[in-house]
Amino acid sequence: MPPRPACRPLSREEVRSLDVLAADEFGLPTLVLMENAGRGAAELLAKLADGATPRVVIACGPGNNGGDGGVVARHLDAWGWPVAVAWLTDPAKLHGDAQVQREIVDRSDIPQTTPGADDLDALLAGADWIVDGLLGTGLTRPVEGPLRTAIEALNRSGRPILALDLPSGLDADSGRPLGVAVRAQATATFAARKLGFDAPGASEYTGGVTVVDIGLPGKLIRRFA
Repeated sequence: MPPRPACRPLSREEVRSLDVLAADEFGLPTLVLMENAGRGAAELLAKLADGATPRVVIACGPGNNGGDGGVVARHLDAWGWPVAVAWLTDPAKLHGDAQVQREIVDRSDIPQTTPGADDLDALLAGADWIVDGLLGTGLTRPVEGPLRTAIEALNRSGRPILALDLPSGLDADSGRPLGVAVRAQATATFAARKLGFDAPGASEYTGGVTVVDIGLPGKLIRRFA
């Protein structure tokens, strides 16, 4: 496959503008971008698993990062992988593309749960891999409450973690944890590296970073070359 146009590392605001520009200028639905992101992340996890079919728990938060996790779950399930989705938010509060993905996962009979703190530890203990879809690039303040508890549970699980777009809790611009951040073995980052990934110490959280093509028009990507 020919390489896509190169894109420099992007700031939080530049990343957020990509989806808006893709939708407003090119008419590209955000659900299509989410589908491409999740499928690409699932394919990366398959490479990391090196031919095995590990048990996977996907931890999903309330925003689009959680929706990306739902897409990953569907593709792994289609490949025959044992997968479960843990929503670390009240499902009634989901909206937009994330809610769409949750409904599709539900209709696909993929196990879904909204675990408490103790239940999450037990669920993660049964996984071979964890996918982190808790928080995305929009985070600007320290993580608190149930999501902080979830990040701490992922980190103490001892399981390898694949982060979606960036490790939850990591500041996309500075590369520093906002109170606490997931320590991932690998990160499937969407469209472009994030500015903070090149900061000293950021790799302790991101692990190896792979840029996943989400199908943005080349005309748009070239603006950020």
